[in-house]
Amino acid sequence: METLRALRVAGRQDLAVPLETVAEIRHGAGPAQIERLDRTRRATVEAELNGMPLGRATALVNALPIMKNLPPGVRERETGDKEVMAELMGGFVMALGAGVLLIYLVLVLLFGGFLQPLTILSALPLSLGGALMALLLTQKALGVSAVIGVLMLMGIVAKNSILLVEYAIEARAAGIARAKALEEAARKRARPIIMTTIAMTAGMAHIALGIGADAEFRAPMALVVIGGLITSTLLSLVVVPAVYTVVDDAGMLPGRAWRWMMRRRHPA
Repeated sequence: METLRALRVAGRQDLAVPLETVAEIRHGAGPAQIERLDRTRRATVEAELNGMPLGRATALVNALPIMKNLPPGVRERETGDKEVMAELMGGFVMALGAGVLLIYLVLVLLFGGFLQPLTILSALPLSLGGALMALLLTQKALGVSAVIGVLMLMGIVAKNSILLVEYAIEARAAGIARAKALEEAARKRARPIIMTTIAMTAGMAHIALGIGADAEFRAPMALVVIGGLITSTLLSLVVVPAVYTVVDDAGMLPGRAWRWMMRRRHPA
């Protein structure tokens, strides 16, 4: 230590001075290497979750006193699995939005209007409640497989709703009153809708029960599909006809307003 303090270094006007005059020399400890991320020093803390869901682990970390009062100049940045999960959820929202938009555009072309496709899409939110409830009851995390199950569920639910609305439109075109057409559609299309639900539930039951290879990863997907189909089947036969009635009345408003204006302009 004394030898280090006595080392001569260049000072002002090229005068050599002892090192101890410009530096403090003492024993200490520091990092073996300095890591940087985006030109900022980084300290990485890792932990083994041992099966704990990433969302719960993140909540526990955020609840620590040190995380609530970080020292000046220190900030948290998501990396690793947490960063991947954030990107996954962002991509899922974009994929779900694009899927719903494409379904709507295709239905507009099929039905030749912009209002009735909204009736079909009204069945989609009915399935999300059952999907999330299934995950909650079984204590499963909303991961990659569950997200895939939600995307799969949207297509199946939309198909069931199309069966219902299409029959009602064809019945009305045949001269049947709206209320009677909706009643007939719910009664005659209930069988194929229920059969689809039973078939999908039976086909995914063993995955939901954890039977088979890699069942732990695929179980959330099966639970999401089964829970969503059950709730959408029970509710769509009631909610979709009600939404159809509201949308159909809304479609008649421009014509009624035009006739009212013509009567005001040309009274009898």
